[in-house]
Amino acid sequence: MPQPRLALDASLWDEPVTGIALYGRQLRAALEARGLAVERWGARRSGEQPRRQWSRTGWTLGALPGLLTRERPALYHAIANFNLPLERVAGVPLVLTFHDAVPLLLPETVSRAFRWQFRLWLARAVRVADQVICVSAYARQSLLEVAAVDPAKLHVVRHGVDHVTTVAAPDATTVAWLDALGLPEPFVLYAGALDARKNVELVLAAVERLHEGGRRPTLVLAGQRWFGSGRVEREILRLKARGLDVRHLGYLDDPVFFALMRRAGVFVFPSRAEGFGLPPLEAMRLGVPTIVSDAAALPEVVGDGAWTVGVDDADGLAQRLDRLLGDASLRRSLGEAGRLRASTFTWSRCARETASVYALTGAGRAVEGVEPRPGP
Repeated sequence: MPQPRLALDASLWDEPVTGIALYGRQLRAALEARGLAVERWGARRSGEQPRRQWSRTGWTLGALPGLLTRERPALYHAIANFNLPLERVAGVPLVLTFHDAVPLLLPETVSRAFRWQFRLWLARAVRVADQVICVSAYARQSLLEVAAVDPAKLHVVRHGVDHVTTVAAPDATTVAWLDALGLPEPFVLYAGALDARKNVELVLAAVERLHEGGRRPTLVLAGQRWFGSGRVEREILRLKARGLDVRHLGYLDDPVFFALMRRAGVFVFPSRAEGFGLPPLEAMRLGVPTIVSDAAALPEVVGDGAWTVGVDDADGLAQRLDRLLGDASLRRSLGEAGRLRASTFTWSRCARETASVYALTGAGRAVEGVEPRPGP
């Protein structure tokens, strides 16, 4: 008899790989490594149930309910904060992964239309979901603050980060391109979108202070434009006009990005709001000394494997950068602390704990042999 199917939300599968898309890809691979049968639903063109001409919202609200009724998967798992049907489908358990409440906690960082969509759909999604996975204790607490939800069905399951060790090595062309950038050692790296909540201005301000004090590091920014990025881009242009070496490389594919990250002297990620914060954990896994803000989930995730700084403390960030850039031994020590901390975050553990949440829904043989996790 064929094994019952688990249906995983793959609506971001054929899009540029964001943190949530990476989570979906890695979770599916790790679940299948445990012997679970996982189908991809809702990708633009790939997977078992592609959405094709539908928008992500249109497919979830208009097509998914009928598909669940016809196909009867053992369970459907939506991975992007709120994207569940508005009504339950009898006999099909629903699981939701919640990442963060940024649109509600920092409303100025998203468009008004998306903020309202987030608020209204989230309120409904947590009602229809049988179980909700939160990617950190901070994310769980945030959800309790912004939505009426039963705490008993909220479960903290943190991401893995060991995917960075499986990324293909850069080819000769990539290596030549990185060499041609002529990046001096050690350089400072930020990775992430240039959106308002990421607080890239703090990095720029700290580097400007270093420049004025006589230390002139190269700052590399890797990430795509996003809502609110115009102000950051104008600041970059101002600093470059002053003679600072600031390089915005845009979005980079994984082999290129991780090859660049391995070369960095210090990784900086001073975000104001993160439900988890994968980029600093990736840097830590690669042994790159890391500085994050003391906000949201970041201290919870990095533990003692990275330094923290206040979200508005440009002087403090400049001082920490100055110490690390001037001391190779200190960089090695912090890098090793980060590597040790990050080694505890694996996708195998994430999949095991996720499967235990699935078992709580009564998904039957689809998760046979998995022990349900105790409540929070």
